[in-house]
Amino acid sequence: MAGSDPLLQPFQLRHLTLKNRILSTAHEPAYGEDGLPKERYRRYHEEKAKGGLALTMTAGSAVVGRDSPEAFGNLHAYKDEIVPWLLELSDACHAHGCAVMMQITHLGRRTNWNKADWLPVVAPSAVREPAHRAFPKAMEDWDIDRIVQDYADAAERIQAGGLDGIEIEAYGHLLDQFWSPATNRRDDDHGGDLDNRLRFTFRVLDAIRARVGQDFIVGFRMVADEDWDLGLCRAEGEAIAERLIATGQVDFLNLIRGHIDRDAALLDVIPIQGMAAAPHLDFCGELKAATRFPVFHAARINDVATARHAIATGKLDMVGMTRAHLADPYLVAKLAKGEEHRIRPCVGATYCLDRIYEGKDAVCIHNAATGREATMPHVIRRVAGPAKRVVVVGGGPAGLETARVAAERGHDVVLFEAASTPGGQLRLAARVPRRRELIDIVDWRVAELVRLDVDLRCNVLAEALDVLEENPDVVCIATGGLPNTAIVRGAEHVVSSWDLLAGDVAPGERVLVYDDNAQHPGLAAAEYLAMAGSQVEIVTPERCFAADIGGLNHAAYARVFEAKGVRLTINKRLTAVTAAGNALIATLGSDYGPGTETREVDQVVVEHGTLALDELYFELKPQSRNLGAVDYKALIGLWPQMLAPNPAGRFQLFRLGDAVASRNVHAAIYDGLRFGLGI
Repeated sequence: MAGSDPLLQPFQLRHLTLKNRILSTAHEPAYGEDGLPKERYRRYHEEKAKGGLALTMTAGSAVVGRDSPEAFGNLHAYKDEIVPWLLELSDACHAHGCAVMMQITHLGRRTNWNKADWLPVVAPSAVREPAHRAFPKAMEDWDIDRIVQDYADAAERIQAGGLDGIEIEAYGHLLDQFWSPATNRRDDDHGGDLDNRLRFTFRVLDAIRARVGQDFIVGFRMVADEDWDLGLCRAEGEAIAERLIATGQVDFLNLIRGHIDRDAALLDVIPIQGMAAAPHLDFCGELKAATRFPVFHAARINDVATARHAIATGKLDMVGMTRAHLADPYLVAKLAKGEEHRIRPCVGATYCLDRIYEGKDAVCIHNAATGREATMPHVIRRVAGPAKRVVVVGGGPAGLETARVAAERGHDVVLFEAASTPGGQLRLAARVPRRRELIDIVDWRVAELVRLDVDLRCNVLAEALDVLEENPDVVCIATGGLPNTAIVRGAEHVVSSWDLLAGDVAPGERVLVYDDNAQHPGLAAAEYLAMAGSQVEIVTPERCFAADIGGLNHAAYARVFEAKGVRLTINKRLTAVTAAGNALIATLGSDYGPGTETREVDQVVVEHGTLALDELYFELKPQSRNLGAVDYKALIGLWPQMLAPNPAGRFQLFRLGDAVASRNVHAAIYDGLRFGLGI
């Protein structure tokens, strides 16, 4: 298979041989320190190199000038100090046969002035970007001159850092802000016709080539169609591609379509779960056919079959599987070994990117080792000592991950699950059609448990005696929680999001969803109701709806709510629910004043997280050696848990996931990984 698989064939990019057709495209995981790619950043890219990747494109993007302050953890390519860190990174990846490049940019208007050095934001014209909200200054001649040199200086630093090349970003950033009629309203020799709008780009390209020479790869990440009536059209995008190629100074084009100046538009460029796979692949293939030039592309190509199709049909030369590598950096190695079925799937949750856009670091919803390579292994090694008997109670994400990791360590594992099938709250979440891919988090782990011979016992509501009869060395309670609806007067009249998603309660005609959690469960319930035809109002005490949901998922919910006429009410608290004949009266108050208002509805849904389902834990606690105590230093450092305030105890006892407190899928899986590794 490996010998004939199109994905595993080499590709010659001028003087550089890429060992297969899979790359991780540029993205900024926000792992840098002081704008530099230090240990965490290096380990993240090195792990993908170990996993067989042909090319890792670092940064997303590294900024070339101080007046381009980072918008989402960007690296600082304007610092000389970046060079030694790049040398470490490139050496580490090259040792595994993986090429390394870096994307560079000036963000132009796609940032804000109120950070870093508080310099004015610049752009071709004084046109504000809604996403980052700065009002930019229209660039003067001296701005253009200095930024051209900034690009050349940055390219020289990256070459000195041992990288194989650079990718120049022209996708919502400064260069293509000059290209686009939506953002370039100049009347000088940098505005108007296409030649003028490209003038700055060609100055940048010439300056870079003069600095790095011809034995250094230079490509463009470029928008070839902004897909809106105000912006760059496809015909002009194709013309730009042809003109870049005609210079003889460009080695590849990494193509994309769309515009990214607002969340709703960005969602079509970077699709999430429930949206079409590879929506821009045919478009890129058509441009490749027209130009006969090396073309790269990435946009929701999550699975190997789609990637293979892209290469086999000649639509792409290199296929980007970027979020897929956040989920499984060993994707290529598994493919080469004939273990495609064992690849941990990207489920399109986009927790990774949403965290970045909220100013946090990227983590994968169900691979807790990503970004934590210094402490968390992607490949679990067997324990050196004797195997232990491990009992896990609860088959949600925390329990499944604990069982998987403990079994990989060589322990004898039994998992009790009360339901007929594992999955816990993920099974409810996946009942919303748009989010059904979440079930792959469960299915992948169940398949791994079968491979590892874990004793999975469903339809067992485990009691203390069931656990003790297994004579365990370690007991992990991952029983999750139950909905917490008793936060308002008249709670007996309300239902939970679980009631709806499980099908235990039919959707009402007029429904008020009180979301005092601001994460997915309440929004998913509202979407479920809206799609069922209910008239829905979401009420939240927050200053915006979906306060803890990042921009891409926020946009996906907002589209549904707009299409279905869902009413959104912020800054209001549900204080009471009373019956009024066949209807309900919901009373709303506010933190900002004494007034109240009411709604007459048929159904009230309350989402306020969960309360820990912990009875079994507390029943077993007196018989445990550690009395349930956790040494947090040991947990973080992956050392054995040695606390033993009750030396006569028969076993160690730990709680995980929502059995501790209401959190989310990633927190549950991170618990499972850490506790499993500590056994």
